[in-house]
Amino acid sequence: MSSPPELPQAPGALLFCRAASVDVRPVAGLLRERFHLAPAGPEWSVLVPDGVPWAREDEPVDRVLAGWATALAVGAGRPVLALWWDADRSGYTLASGFHRSVGYVWLADGTPVGEDEAMRTFASRLGLDPVLDMQSLEPLTRADPAAGADDRLRGLLALLGRAGLAAPPGLAPGASAETLRSAVRALPDAEAVEWPGFREAVRAELAPDGGTLIARALAATQLATGLPLTLWGLRRHSAALTTAGALLLVHGALALVREMQRPLD
Repeated sequence: MSSPPELPQAPGALLFCRAASVDVRPVAGLLRERFHLAPAGPEWSVLVPDGVPWAREDEPVDRVLAGWATALAVGAGRPVLALWWDADRSGYTLASGFHRSVGYVWLADGTPVGEDEAMRTFASRLGLDPVLDMQSLEPLTRADPAAGADDRLRGLLALLGRAGLAAPPGLAPGASAETLRSAVRALPDAEAVEWPGFREAVRAELAPDGGTLIARALAATQLATGLPLTLWGLRRHSAALTTAGALLLVHGALALVREMQRPLD
């Protein structure tokens, strides 16, 4: 009797933010997706999408994650590393402030199809050692028949332990969405994060917390970045980029209203 054919690997994703959960929570809530949030080291946190309703056939998983990472990085003001995988490829996207995001891709068998310069930029933006850490990253850019795409991502996470990132147990590249969801729910300090609704988002943004000229400038920058990003997403029919741009527009507009109601420091 022949064995049934293997089902293709469903898309999976992890978002590692170089910020504490308390700083990531309000921004993640504006992505209008349900996540589970947990610490991932002293200065890192991780977001796990709840299931895979966000994975659509007309939207590649890497594009969805790039949109989320960009929005989180700008909103939280800290770097965000998105790891993603599907049946054919695995890869990462690093978003950092208003810099253009950088990423790398491996085919399922581990064949690298990214550019070496992306790895150097990746190391620089995370403040990794330009000599020792780059020596550890370089093997990820070379062919190795013994290392598949998910092995490459696990190697990347292991290296980032030097930067303080510690992925919680069970949150590993290549795992199914159900495995990731079960693993993060089992963590004692994990919490669910979801869109609170427009009214609650406005109330949170307008809460008094001491504005400054810097805060006003950041809000204006979010508006300036969110508009072209939203238009670009609409032109490309990219829900992820459109969502990221809309998030920046809403976040920037509400923050600017809040700051303009206060006297200058």
